[in-house]
Amino acid sequence: MSVSAHVAELQKKHRILSEKVENALRSPSTDDLEIAALKKQKLRLKEEIQRLSAS
Repeated sequence: MSVSAHVAELQKKHRILSEKVENALRSPSTDDLEIAALKKQKLRLKEEIQRLSAS
């Protein structure tokens, strides 16, 4: 897999996580720890995307 294809896949996962976070924030039954975990995953993906894009 090329770097650009890998970055594109990570960006897709980042968008999906963004949607999950938004939906979780709208749902009163969602646990704050679950939202925090989703946000951490999203941040890790963003950092990986930036690292690969800088290479």
